[in-house]
Amino acid sequence: MNATLIAVVLSLVSAGAYASAAVAQSRLAGRTDPSTGVLRLLGRGAWWAAVGLNAGGALLHVAALNYGPLTLVQPLGALTLVAAVPLGARAAGRRVGRTEWRGTVLTLLGLGALLLTTGGGTAPQDTLTLPEALGVGAATMAVVAGLSRPGARPGLRHAAASGITSGVASALTQTLTVAVTDPSGGPLFDWRLLTVALLVSAFAMGGLLLSQTAYRGGLGAPLAVVTLANPVAAAAIGLALLGERLQGGPVSLALALLGTAAAVRGVILLSRAQARGTDRGGAQEAPGPLDPVASRVVIGSPRRADGTPLGASALGAGAEPLGAGPLTMGAELHPVQASAQPHR
Repeated sequence: MNATLIAVVLSLVSAGAYASAAVAQSRLAGRTDPSTGVLRLLGRGAWWAAVGLNAGGALLHVAALNYGPLTLVQPLGALTLVAAVPLGARAAGRRVGRTEWRGTVLTLLGLGALLLTTGGGTAPQDTLTLPEALGVGAATMAVVAGLSRPGARPGLRHAAASGITSGVASALTQTLTVAVTDPSGGPLFDWRLLTVALLVSAFAMGGLLLSQTAYRGGLGAPLAVVTLANPVAAAAIGLALLGERLQGGPVSLALALLGTAAAVRGVILLSRAQARGTDRGGAQEAPGPLDPVASRVVIGSPRRADGTPLGASALGAGAEPLGAGPLTMGAELHPVQASAQPHR
């Protein structure tokens, strides 16, 4: 079977697993207080189900990188958002909206145009050297540190940092996979492979934690930013350091630019629709229990200046008639009694 076809099939299944994990995390976030820490999430089965789906998607993604170049495999990751649309709508018990369908079609058309200009049917051969891997790691950490600084809109900035770290982890994973499966042989455990493996682990874990922080404000827009930043970072490494090139001449380049614009527009439409639909639906899924005691509003009973409650017989011949004199707030009155008093 053609290497490109194998990479595409594995990437499609990987995108489905990632989409299922994103929907599961979104539903879990709708039932979880934002202040809940990571340690408390570890005790929930839904969290581990999402982790398992993410792990399955990652393994399939690694397998796809063994058969296809970064410029082919990474753009297919945008299908995660496309698959999350019907899955999220089904989980929320609603129909897919018109804006969501428009975004889906535009994203698919854009990806189709990009696939026509990406690498051919040969498996990747080039790998990063140790200085290149260290340089990529240092540059990535500097960018992530800048995006993670305190400030406004941390959700989208953390989502961008998560997409970048995940894309860099994919690029490093391809180097690790190609080096290990090289038929020419060579040492499996050398300083280069050990360093790359450590960087992959660090960036993969960092991307997971950053996405968890980004999803606190909702799923739609952060997931769209992650989906866009991931292939951009990986493709930049592939084009700059791994010798990957887009096929064709100026016509193919123009087609790639049009496909990119269509995919970006589709992702934006999907993020807007999900921000209005899926995120709100998830937030309304499991409203907190109402406290019957807290809902009772007990107000103080109005009194005259001499301390005598309204409606009570005043002592002494100089008692004022009902409603006369200034009112003050005194002892508590039962809610039923308070509601019986006319509003003035």
